[in-house]
Amino acid sequence: METHGGYGLIYEACYRGIEDGVVFEKDQRKTSVLVKQRPTWGVYEGDCVAAIRAGIGQWWPVNLLDCDPYGEPWPVLSAFFGSERPFPSPLAVVVTDGLRQKIRMNGGWDVHSLRAMVERYGADSLHDNYLLVCQEMLATQAAHRGYALSRWAGYYCGAGQQMTHYAAIFTR
Repeated sequence: METHGGYGLIYEACYRGIEDGVVFEKDQRKTSVLVKQRPTWGVYEGDCVAAIRAGIGQWWPVNLLDCDPYGEPWPVLSAFFGSERPFPSPLAVVVTDGLRQKIRMNGGWDVHSLRAMVERYGADSLHDNYLLVCQEMLATQAAHRGYALSRWAGYYCGAGQQMTHYAAIFTR
């Protein structure tokens, strides 16, 4: 499952040849590209959080979730782990998270998804420890589906190290 398909560049580089999958994209022009690129996939135009919560794609036993929302990933991850679907083992999750700059500017207080982490660790330390926060939050969400974290990797990137990339493998 790719939650934000864009123009399919990640698909071209990483997922080409995968027969079955589901991809979401809000932009009609991009969706048109994805439909042609992935004739055997379910391609949905619209907000992925609302679509996943509504059950779109729930028949796919997703073993790889690629979440690249150009900002906050937590509503997407919450919708996925809160959905009724087959949850196979192992499950790989890869995330491009754009929250780190916002956290640096305001400590994360205005990000609802991070409120508990800000209260727990403090706004001053959230930015410097964001990878650890992401690991804890993602592992907690997956644990609700019976998963345990077996592998984790992550790093900061982009201008001023304000983007965060991380990947996890979960098993049951």
